[in-house]
Amino acid sequence: MTTMTDASVREFKMPDVGEGLTEAEILKWYVQPGDTVTDGQVVCEVETAKAAVELPIPYDGVVSELRFPEGTTVDVGTAIIAVRVAGGAPAPVPAQAEAAPAAPAAPEAPAPAATASASAPASAEEAKPAARQPVLVGYGVSTSATKRRPRKGPEVTVPAPAQPELNGHAPAADSPRPLAKPPVRKLAKDLGVDLAAVTPSGPDGIITREDVHAAATPAAVTAPAPVAAAPAAPAPAASYDGVRETRIPVKGVRKATAAAMVGSAFTAPHVTEFVTVDVTRTMKLVEELKQDKEMQGRRVNPLLLIAKALLVAIKRNPDINASWDEANQEIVVKHYVNLGIAAATPRGLIVPNIKDAQDKTLPQLADSLGELVATAREGKTSPSAMQGGTVTITNVGVFGVDTGTPILNPGESAILAIGAIKLQPWVHKGKVKPRQVTTLALSFDHRLVDGELGSKVLADVAAILEQPKRLITWA
Repeated sequence: MTTMTDASVREFKMPDVGEGLTEAEILKWYVQPGDTVTDGQVVCEVETAKAAVELPIPYDGVVSELRFPEGTTVDVGTAIIAVRVAGGAPAPVPAQAEAAPAAPAAPEAPAPAATASASAPASAEEAKPAARQPVLVGYGVSTSATKRRPRKGPEVTVPAPAQPELNGHAPAADSPRPLAKPPVRKLAKDLGVDLAAVTPSGPDGIITREDVHAAATPAAVTAPAPVAAAPAAPAPAASYDGVRETRIPVKGVRKATAAAMVGSAFTAPHVTEFVTVDVTRTMKLVEELKQDKEMQGRRVNPLLLIAKALLVAIKRNPDINASWDEANQEIVVKHYVNLGIAAATPRGLIVPNIKDAQDKTLPQLADSLGELVATAREGKTSPSAMQGGTVTITNVGVFGVDTGTPILNPGESAILAIGAIKLQPWVHKGKVKPRQVTTLALSFDHRLVDGELGSKVLADVAAILEQPKRLITWA
């Protein structure tokens, strides 16, 4: 994680905090140049595609430089902060850092041919492999981090005008494998686009979905007709404080969630079934549990009993708790339930899960739900808490929505959507009476779960919520 740049200054590199992720965004610095830091002190918060994580510094010293400002996405293995260790002399501030604070101290881009001889000694030093560094709080990477396309520098080589074009884009020169995320590569394959011929617009030379779509569109279509620029601008439409459009960068957790949902929706054949149920007795039980001394101080709400009902339904129908092994074309039945709870956070939708939920008593399940929700709201959910889920619950009813057709969390077999619980006219004991009613929706992977199995699980959940004493008789 650290390297010696002179006798007294150490650089702390961006660690791999998410099991193989290649980059992270610096959300907030907790220190500034001149501040004293101690071993284990948190110096910044970063966000990966999985979660927000706080990074502690692994030694004592004084901060001499922050290499990147907040909001910058940095590659794993790149130095992000320089610290003058205790007892060392002040380190000189690099001239490059003064000119461009956001640029890394050691540019990845190769020097132009004209300056190759001048930079040869420095390049030789950078080429020396370093030993693997100590692991930080359970995560770590070797110094040979994933290579990215060289960053764009101030000097740009202009391609020769005689280069042929494909779909309006010049073919890439002899360069490393084009950088693109798996969903983008699949899109390019589906559209018949050669990624090597696509001009990237994303950070660090990453090819985006928009780049692929642009490459797939014939030049004659994308090029605007000359007459289109001539007419006078139309009257402006309704605006908000003078701003007609707002662009929101999609990155970190939200970007990863979007890619995962697309992959799930177009990989797993979804089936969704619905049932409307009278949950009046369940709502009465919730109120009674709130008064129970065993549940005092615990989070008691309808979600708790619905989660318990789903766990009982899975116990009665264990084959629904499975996953699909694409490589071996096998169904893997899980004998444990890692119950996911979809949570909306300021950084986007996340799905942390309760490990081995099937073994928990009702008070223990209430404790786990309370901790999960509190951690998610604080933005402190760890990557491990979002891995290994088997089934998920999403509570859309809190937004006043009756129900929905939820998309499976990738790798899981089923997801249960809970609709709003409302007082509605209902036939009860032969008479129409006002009752607490909700609609449940169960989406499942039809490769793993046929209609009969999915129907049994949904019917069991509904039956328990209608008569919660079945939590005892069926458990």
